Amino acid sequence: MMTLQEFLEKQFDENLMLAVLSGQRSKEKEAPSKVRIRQIELKGSVCYQASSTVGTKVLHSNYSREEVIAYVEQSLQEGGFSQLQVQGRCKDGSVLVSKKGKVTVKVKEHQAKEPVQILAHNRVKQYILKEGTPVPFLVDLGVMNKEGKIHRPAYDKFKQINRFLEFIEDILPALSREREVTILDFGCGKSYLTFAMYYYLKELKKYDVHIIGLDLKEDVIRKCNGLAEKYGYEKLHFLCGDIAEYEGVQKVDMVVTLHACDKATDYALAKAVEWDAQVILSVPCCQHELNDQIQNKLLSPVLKYGLLKERMSALLTDGIRAELLESKGYSTQILEFIDMEHTPKNLLIRAVKTGRSRSGEALKEMTDAIHGHLTLEKLLYPDGFGAKEGV
Repeated sequence: MMTLQEFLEKQFDENLMLAVLSGQRSKEKEAPSKVRIRQIELKGSVCYQASSTVGTKVLHSNYSREEVIAYVEQSLQEGGFSQLQVQGRCKDGSVLVSKKGKVTVKVKEHQAKEPVQILAHNRVKQYILKEGTPVPFLVDLGVMNKEGKIHRPAYDKFKQINRFLEFIEDILPALSREREVTILDFGCGKSYLTFAMYYYLKELKKYDVHIIGLDLKEDVIRKCNGLAEKYGYEKLHFLCGDIAEYEGVQKVDMVVTLHACDKATDYALAKAVEWDAQVILSVPCCQHELNDQIQNKLLSPVLKYGLLKERMSALLTDGIRAELLESKGYSTQILEFIDMEHTPKNLLIRAVKTGRSRSGEALKEMTDAIHGHLTLEKLLYPDGFGAKEGV
């Protein structure tokens, strides 16, 4: 019969997808109720990240393979956990520890050779960028190898890129095929998604696009320009610049702003409206401005809790931004970008120009009630929100 040590040695290898410790019996206050373990890439190396739930907090620890095996074994034998569930690409397994300490180990081999990989491949076939088809920029950015196989630690990034392209696929009817389409990506960073946009629109969909990536980091911009030149992406350029001050174009068809911090998102959205952009894609982050302003007597019993105030402010901020865009003639949606497990910054505002503006009366009433007026409101309505809108 397989021992616990043997089981862990076989399960915790490069094929591990997820392991969950549960069934906590310890009554100690600091004992975690659950631990989720998955592989991540850290400083170029693969390690195992354990996310422990202690009360309302989630604590993260990173381990080598030997360390995580020792940690899991100790957690089952001395740490109070009575269950371990393991999901792998080739086999699944479970461990049950009785109250008397008896350990029961079960292993379930997948019926076909590496069926989880096959299932994943079937899902990938629905992706816009296909696993198994090498894409030069994804190879250079470390997402896939030269044969097109996705590096396991980069699989979340691969899914994120494809999810982003799905959002673009939905709005293709709003982009002209009769002329050059200008797209501006504010805060492009390492530009995974900027390169993906260009590849998808230019190489796969044959749109005549000119994409400009804008960021403050000069070293990142140099690297991205070097890669664009290497791939022959003649209409993809990267520039150093600030969102609020950029004046390099007169007309933009689509504006993308991903994880622009706090007010930077507002400046990017205001620029998009100023340019009469047909499409806006925005993933905001660090919504501090409203958190510093929000006051409401009715909500005060809840707003006294800092964490709840922060989360409510973030959600309200994005809702207000969406409504302000509606008031300027956009049809706006708030969509989930990627799984909440991967990042809390997972809401995407997608706005498509319709020319039919919506009254901002109800929004103004709400923002007055919570004493919350965003920079975006001030940029779009310098004379006061509703002053020229009949509200």
